[in-house]
Amino acid sequence: MAETPAQALTPREVPAVETKYRRIHTAIPVPESIPILEQLRAYEPRSMSGQPLVVWDRAEGCQVFDRWGNRWLDWSSGVLVTNAGHNHPKVAAAMLEQINRGMVHNYCFPSAERARLAAKLAEVAPEGLDKVFLLTTGSEATECAIKLARTQGVRVGGRKKIGIVTFDNAFHGRTLGAQMAGGIPGLKEWIVNLDKEMVQVPFPDGFRGGADTSFDVFLNALQARVLTPDRIAGVMSETYQGGNASFAPAEYIQRLRAWCDEHQVTLILDEVQAGFGRTGTYWGFEHYGVVPDLICCGKGISSGMPLSAVIGRAAIMDLYPPGSMTSTHTGNPVCAAAALANLDVIEEEGLVENARRMGEILQPELRRIMARFPSRIGAVHGKGLVAALHMVKPGGQDPDPETASAIVRRCIEKGLMLFAPVGYCGASVKVAPPLVIDEEPLRESIAVAEEAIEEILA
Repeated sequence: MAETPAQALTPREVPAVETKYRRIHTAIPVPESIPILEQLRAYEPRSMSGQPLVVWDRAEGCQVFDRWGNRWLDWSSGVLVTNAGHNHPKVAAAMLEQINRGMVHNYCFPSAERARLAAKLAEVAPEGLDKVFLLTTGSEATECAIKLARTQGVRVGGRKKIGIVTFDNAFHGRTLGAQMAGGIPGLKEWIVNLDKEMVQVPFPDGFRGGADTSFDVFLNALQARVLTPDRIAGVMSETYQGGNASFAPAEYIQRLRAWCDEHQVTLILDEVQAGFGRTGTYWGFEHYGVVPDLICCGKGISSGMPLSAVIGRAAIMDLYPPGSMTSTHTGNPVCAAAALANLDVIEEEGLVENARRMGEILQPELRRIMARFPSRIGAVHGKGLVAALHMVKPGGQDPDPETASAIVRRCIEKGLMLFAPVGYCGASVKVAPPLVIDEEPLRESIAVAEEAIEEILA
């Protein structure tokens, strides 16, 4: 596969930038960083070389720094992780305190840290979702939810009730089960013998999923696959689709909730990206006015440490006996300390409300930019502090990944850190600043992005 310009290890001279929040005074990539990048290329698989060639040295709040004096405003949040900002002092202090106490791992043996975090997550979850299973990655969480849904399906409907329904363009992780449940064919070609009881239906985004966003599309898709409710154990959807920030209509999800109740089907909402304030509500599914049976959490749960969770109804979460559903790093005490501090920061600093207020600036501005380039930006989707600009080729809706990548590269050269999840479900420029960002740096970021888009599309 040919190397893209954004991946080339050739420094490119770029105009100098000096503002309150950004500073670029070297070529990009920085010439002195090339040995590090070459070492990574030599010892890591090629799959790891897809992101912009900036060697991070440190990050604070909504800014990223390299060791050569450059600094960027961050629209990545480290792939939607640092909801409380990079290296929040309270989160860092909690981790250091835990390390200095002398316990950094305890497997599944009981700990006060794990107990406090489980209780806290049950407290912030909707009423009735009162059991918490702590894990490490989003993929672990979604695979665990599939396992629980199938186990519950067999319990209530026998061994034929094991079907898992997910959505086209969905991303639920990179492990075997998570990718089989995903809705991006190119990401699961390697599996070959796909589970025939995992099926995808169109996602009602009004764009890639088609203009019809009614719940009839769901019912018709199941009928076309001859998949009846007595064979379906669970339906799993990202609250918004991670690759393109697309939400479903609230009425659709409300009808889905009612359909699941009617047919004893477990409803799973994957909140790995959406949870903990990202969309301007604490849980992204609050926009739909429903409560799922299982929530998959990760990323913003700790603002930096590898931690995930499944939160759900006791009747489902307690299906397995002691010792039969565990994980080596379940509730790692350092990660748990980080998560507890992170949840406190989200509450104490009003970050959910800040995401809502900043979203009221961000979303209209991105739509204004789309209106300037209607033949190249096919849609802008998102809520709160997550959005995606869907880049299309002129004259239609065909995805344009090359342009998305070019925009990201130009933004990097101007001091705005972001990424394009190319290869998911089209081509989008993803926008996801830390929830601590305020109006002045947000407006500067928007101006930089608009300038970069204008230059690339000129």
